[in-house]
Amino acid sequence: MSDNVSAQTYYFIAASRKYLMENVPLDETFKERAQNYAARNKEIDYWRIAEPAFLEAPEFSEIKQKCPKPAAAIVSTDANIIRWMKLRLEFVAMGEFVAPSELIPDPLASLSQV
Repeated sequence: MSDNVSAQTYYFIAASRKYLMENVPLDETFKERAQNYAARNKEIDYWRIAEPAFLEAPEFSEIKQKCPKPAAAIVSTDANIIRWMKLRLEFVAMGEFVAPSELIPDPLASLSQV
């Protein structure tokens, strides 16, 4: 980890990619949230990631094992967004991690080739 990059806590929900990217109508939710953030001059602090690399970290082996493949995640630096998403969605696992770290150098990295 670089000395000039401070570690930050990231919160997430994870589920199958099909569920989070296709079955759940999140596009409208994200569009509304982006408009709300723009109106408040707030920077976007949430991301949808196909095949998130952070799930490869040993601390998430149980979540990775239970989550249908390929996986996807919604990651945020705001715990409230993730708690709200967890309440709104079924079939998701929730967790948190600190990054960058030795095991998670890029919190938003994807293993997807697309």
